[in-house]
Order: sequence, then structure tokens, then C-alpha cells
Amino acid sequence: MVRFTRREALGCAASLAVVGSLFPWNARAQGAYPTRPITLMLPWAAGGGTDATARTLAALLQKDLGQPVNVINRTGGSGVVGHTALATAPPDGHTIGMVTVEITMMHRQGLTELTPAAYTPLALVVNPAPGVLVNASSPYKDVQALAEAIKASPPGKFKASGTGQGGSWHIGLVGWLQAMGLKADHVTWVPSQGSAPAMQDLAAGGIDLATCSIPEGRAMMDAGRVRALAVMAEQRNPQFPNVPTLGEALGIKHTFGAWQGVAAPKGLPADIRDKLVASLAKAHASPDFAQFADSRGFTSQWAGGEDFAKFMAEQDVVVGRAMTAAGLAKT
Repeated sequence: MVRFTRREALGCAASLAVVGSLFPWNARAQGAYPTRPITLMLPWAAGGGTDATARTLAALLQKDLGQPVNVINRTGGSGVVGHTALATAPPDGHTIGMVTVEITMMHRQGLTELTPAAYTPLALVVNPAPGVLVNASSPYKDVQALAEAIKASPPGKFKASGTGQGGSWHIGLVGWLQAMGLKADHVTWVPSQGSAPAMQDLAAGGIDLATCSIPEGRAMMDAGRVRALAVMAEQRNPQFPNVPTLGEALGIKHTFGAWQGVAAPKGLPADIRDKLVASLAKAHASPDFAQFADSRGFTSQWAGGEDFAKFMAEQDVVVGRAMTAAGLAKT
């Protein structure tokens, strides 16, 4: 039997205390997560809509979790850099991040092997849908008339824009054409550097229609230069209650959105995952987040944990079909 002197026993206890303080599992065993500041990784630049969503959520999470939540913009590679940084971070709950619709697109473009399955899904928070917008002087007063004219036209007669080639708003248009039984290239896509130049082109008559979120066209709409005919969502945008959904106007089920959600690296312990999902649910349901979404014209949508995983898997299939049909898929 080994015996210790009082001095040796105290020294051993002190050493164990020091060792215990160095390892996060000790704090986890005591249910103390989070034990230090949390990083919220963002694959897009500061100042955009996704950045605004991330910073709003970060402030609300910080208040609930009791630790600073710092938004870090990791840009580059059309979203690959930030999505990769999140996927390869330690799965300890101290690094989370925004994942966006591009995670369903990048692997088909040959940019990365990452898919939605590379993460621990936490929450879908917003899902802005593309609208169908035309010039204010367009002869098409509603989306039914526009759809009939597109169907009756030869391929390539109509031109549309809203983002770059293969961007989310382009995929939204392709899905709509497919839902109408048309080929993906029946309407010619004119690449642009975003919705703002596309709106200018639409107002000037350079294109026939634009598919971008209706809030992005608000300035031109308020100026009386363009009008919105429909939105590719399950429900109308509360900010634009007079704009019908494609389902209401045409009886087709095509919906699409440039969704934004929160995820963690794969392998996140269940107790930490559940705490983060609960905190995100609280943030999403708060008046502060509702006010933020309303001010931006965003379509707020909630899906937590496994529901978000199912949503991403479904969207991966939808986007894959559209990209393949449009010749945009390399893998």
C-alpha cells in the first residue's frame, strides 16, 4: 500500500487541479458550456445580407449564452474558404458558422467536396425567395401573361438576369422553367455582378425579366420603374402582400430560396448541439430578430436540428437537378 505524506498529498491535489483547468472536458462534465468566446464563421464579406443576419444572431446568442460571440468573415473561393474553415474546426461548440445555399452548389461546380452532410445542422433562419420582376412598361401585367408568352416564344427570345451565371437567382429561374415543362435554357440568362446592376438593366429595357429577391428591387419599384409579378415561395412576403406566389398564380409547386442557416463542425456532442439549437430558437423567435427580418424584407423561416438537415438534403437534390439541366454541373 502506497502512503503519501501530507505535503505530497497536497501537492498531488494541486497538480490535478491545474491539469483539470486545462482541459475543456472538465468544464463540460460540469455542464459549463460555453467556457470561452464563440466564433461565428461567415463565408461571405462584411456588409451583405448574410453578414447582417450573422451579426444579429451573434448579439442575441451572446446575450443568452453569456459569452462573446464574434463574427469572423472568411471570404474567398466563392464561399469555399469559409465553409471549409467551419467544416474543419474542432467540434466543441466554440466555432459555429453560417452555411448558405451555395453549399448545395459548390461541390457540383467542382470547387470543393463539401456537401451539407459535412456539418452538424443547427438551424435554418431565413430563406429569401426570388421574385419575378419586369419593367414597369412591360406588356405583361401579371405572371400568367408572362408565363404564357415565354411558353409560346422560341428558345432564347426572352432574356433574364439577377446574378452571375449559375448563381442562386439563376437556379431559381431554371427551376421555374422546368416546372413549366420548358428546357433550362429556354430563357437566356444574362450574367450580372448582382441584383443591383440587373435591376438597372431591367429598368433600361436591356432584359425582359429579373429573378432576384423582391426587396432587392424595392428601390426601382418605389421609383415606378419595375414591378413584381410573383415570388417563388410557399407564402407571400409580408412586406409585399399583393405579390402572389407561383403556386397561387400558376398552380405550380416550384419554390426556391437563397437560404441561410447555422451549423457546427460534424461530430458536435449532442448536449452542446441541443443547447445551441435552443439558444438559436430563442433568438429566432425574439422581437429583435423579427424586427431585423422585417426591416430587410427577409423571409424568416425556422427549422432546427434534424429538420434543418432534412431541408438541406432536399435542397441539394433540387439544386442538383437544376444545375445538371442547365449544364452547370461539373461533377
